[in-house]
Amino acid sequence: MAEELDVDALIERFRQRAAAVRNRGLPPVEGPERRRLMEAVQQDYMDFAMLGDAEASLEDGFLILRVDLRPPAASGVASS
Repeated sequence: MAEELDVDALIERFRQRAAAVRNRGLPPVEGPERRRLMEAVQQDYMDFAMLGDAEASLEDGFLILRVDLRPPAASGVASS
């Protein structure tokens, strides 16, 4: 299976899922159920976005996903 895995396509699918979660509407629910749904949507977005930002590689049959969780200043990314 590792030979067939396109890691770039995998990462792109996570990016697309993050965008889809971010852009989908909420069904007409109220009260505690709406709050739970909003929390689940936020968690889904964060998970998909984090994996969409990963650097992926296959090493000795292992899928390696590297996700930089350091604050922007520590990772060398300038904040705007």
